[in-house]
Amino acid sequence: MSEIVRKPRKAKAVIGIIGGVGAGKSTAAAEFGRLGCAVIDADAIGHRLLAEAPVRRRIVRRWGRRVLDATGQVDRKVLAKVIFRGASELAALNAILHPLIRRRMARQVAAARKDAAVPAVVIDAAVLLEAGWDDLCTHLVFVSADAKARASRVATRPGWGRAAWREREKTQISLDKKLKRCHYVVDNSSSVSHLCKQVRRIFRQIVPIAG
Repeated sequence: MSEIVRKPRKAKAVIGIIGGVGAGKSTAAAEFGRLGCAVIDADAIGHRLLAEAPVRRRIVRRWGRRVLDATGQVDRKVLAKVIFRGASELAALNAILHPLIRRRMARQVAAARKDAAVPAVVIDAAVLLEAGWDDLCTHLVFVSADAKARASRVATRPGWGRAAWREREKTQISLDKKLKRCHYVVDNSSSVSHLCKQVRRIFRQIVPIAG
């Protein structure tokens, strides 16, 4: 009786979404979600962590109660103004949050990879490369948009403006360097439907590789 040789199953794809501020990373991630992918939102994880008592205590020890609102919760707008005053302030917050965010993302990735109903996993994280979280990914997708389109989108965000946009981007890896690290590029300088069409095409290319 001949031996049956089973080919090892390739690991399920984990797709990291990166790009400039206002490029439309979350829009691209949402389209992957509509295709059945599990979407992991690093910002949402970070926001939940800020509401947890152990994290809040560490933040208050570092910056004082001035970063709390009237209810005793971390005021994200106030905290943002403080940490973007200098690289050392941002580094201090990253040292608190990034290891915790990574741990939770890794757990969510592992769970999604075990779910037979999930064709692929998507990580939506503005600082994916800066934080070194890209090692969780099998594929990287760069969302491209011209400066005019990005500025227009950022302008619609409450409390944002061109100065805040530039300030955030200065703390991140340059777009050219991000682009070079990616396997796929989608253009989001025009319509959402055009972006979604590109995402669907990339999905069809990636998922059979992972299957």
